[in-house]
Amino acid sequence: MHTDRTTPPCAPARLARASCLASLLAGLLIPGGGFAEEERIIIGTASSAGVYHVTGRAICRLLEPPCTARISDGSAANLQAVREGEVTVALAQSDLQHYAVSGIEGFSDVGPDDSLRSLFSVHGEPFTLVVRRDSGIREFDDLRQRAVNVGNPGSGQRGTMMKLLETRGWTLDDFSLANDLPADQQSLELCHGNVDAMVYTVGHPNDSVAQAIRLCDAAIIDVGGEAVDRLVEETPYFTRATIPAGIYAPDQPAVETFGVRATLVASAETDPETIHTIVAAVFDDLDHFKSFHPAYGELTVESMIREGLTAPLHEGALRYYRERGWIEGDEDEDDTPDESEDTAEETAPDEPDDGGEGTD
Repeated sequence: MHTDRTTPPCAPARLARASCLASLLAGLLIPGGGFAEEERIIIGTASSAGVYHVTGRAICRLLEPPCTARISDGSAANLQAVREGEVTVALAQSDLQHYAVSGIEGFSDVGPDDSLRSLFSVHGEPFTLVVRRDSGIREFDDLRQRAVNVGNPGSGQRGTMMKLLETRGWTLDDFSLANDLPADQQSLELCHGNVDAMVYTVGHPNDSVAQAIRLCDAAIIDVGGEAVDRLVEETPYFTRATIPAGIYAPDQPAVETFGVRATLVASAETDPETIHTIVAAVFDDLDHFKSFHPAYGELTVESMIREGLTAPLHEGALRYYRERGWIEGDEDEDDTPDESEDTAEETAPDEPDDGGEGTD
């Protein structure tokens, strides 16, 4: 009995095998090949305990291409990864974005990153000082000669802490212990009594801060004074910030401090179509994006495309903003939007579509 067999795409004949192999190699090596079309988007985030990782996962869920939110050591590490082409896009504090573009502070050895580009900013990140209630710490000055977790090298929280210390005329030697644990470990260190305080530059509410308050009766305290006044007045990336009352406990008062903004950045070398796709995924479904975390509740188009962006806009992002009428067409793509200029009236995002979420 004769059985009809369908010949596979790569037939076993020697000539067919050679032709098939050549086709596969072409897909790997030639721009526009099948593998390039399926290239995974990698978003550099930070600790799994912070809002950066939530943000990366949220963007991935709005995208159709394969997408991964990658845990990292934080803003400085992410900016290095962008510079070296290790990630597609990454999150970074607005202050560290400024340092990277200018080649100052922790980036003085490598120099200015002329290829760094902005996409948009996200939530505000108040500088948060969490202390054990039994420590007797009531204000920042009380931290002198105390054990403090200042954050791991490369993290945004450490960068902000070092800037505040510099403005105050302090160094890490002013603490009895300057611990460098990452954000996902610091609350337990506080609860175990190994440190008296921890700092975190983060959007709220935050799981790590909530854990410290819940497990060891910790408290958030104000961070102010002359040094903070000078930071806010002299730097374009710091602003006054308030942590709302009652978000961690019914008796938790509003906390006055200062802060930065989270920003999404990429290299100028990153494919403009990929950047356009990422930006469109967020702004075409902005209500859906904002639903992923309470820290996004006050986001507006105006704030996202105007605030905290030192690096010029990426051409893929700029093209999208021009298409929506949010930025004038004659604005040069190498110029960061001028906050003094009025944008066109915001176009309301489309109604959220809860289906078709991308992979994380």
